Amino acid sequence: MKASVPATASHVLTSKRANRHPLLKYWDLYLMVLPALVFLLVFKYGPMYGVVIAFKDYNIMQGVFASKWVGLQYFRELFMFDEFPRVVINTLVISLMKLVVGFPAPILLALLLNELRLVKFKRWVQTFTYLPHFISWVVIGGIAVDLLSPSSGIVNKAIQAFGGEPIFFLTSEKLFRWILVYTDVWKEAGWGAIIYLAALLSINEELFQAATVDGAGRLRQIWHISLPSIRSTIIILLLLRIGHLLDAGFEQVLVMYNPTVYDVGDIIDTYVFRVGLGTMQFGLTTAAGLFKSVIGCVLLVIANTLARRMGEEGIY
Repeated sequence: MKASVPATASHVLTSKRANRHPLLKYWDLYLMVLPALVFLLVFKYGPMYGVVIAFKDYNIMQGVFASKWVGLQYFRELFMFDEFPRVVINTLVISLMKLVVGFPAPILLALLLNELRLVKFKRWVQTFTYLPHFISWVVIGGIAVDLLSPSSGIVNKAIQAFGGEPIFFLTSEKLFRWILVYTDVWKEAGWGAIIYLAALLSINEELFQAATVDGAGRLRQIWHISLPSIRSTIIILLLLRIGHLLDAGFEQVLVMYNPTVYDVGDIIDTYVFRVGLGTMQFGLTTAAGLFKSVIGCVLLVIANTLARRMGEEGIY
């Protein structure tokens, strides 16, 4: 009969922790998450009580709960506006253009950065590409106006130097949407590439070594190893992007558009800002925001369901 080995102190602590309630078992991890939860509760879920303004004739003096109920009146008014279908179409078109052009951009940038072997140069490039994320759209709008000005902009100066005529970029209905798309890509591609670059760095290096031994070049390694390895990350970020399909970039459009491009550049947010807040119709603006949130939630649920049916994890 074998003698029992006395349990060490670490074994005793481990066994005690395993028998605890999950909240007590992982208290240190929950403590780390607590600041994020407080942020969500205070700044995201707390203000949600204001959604009832969409169903009330809101009066600042009476407050949210004392104001008179009007039911779906503001939703009917919103959908009866002659310009509302146009701004919805503009919002969808601009968002889809940004999705098609802007979503692959950080993936491509991350793949290119991952191929760089000079560490210092790689860090410099990564720094310069994600710095625009921290620049305000007000500043970027001013830069765009200066660069694209038909009289003094450097772009039109170059066009004129080659014998062309100056182009009114920011007043052209054909070009305005593309300006929104490419300025958004320039601002956000570097920041989005950080996530994909982190996913690429987690790939087992032995896979690339084995592929090299088998004679696979860099392009084949990217196609057969890098992209499949970050597929789950791509799917999750795509689902989140679809959930914000009706967010076409309020601040960007507000800074860069003008009355001559309202037909192609006026989105839901800017239209509500002009029509609703300009006339102090808070119920109308809240109804538009709630409309966007409901549509975004429906799109997210549909996209997540399709992703799970295709074998992906999804976001829930």
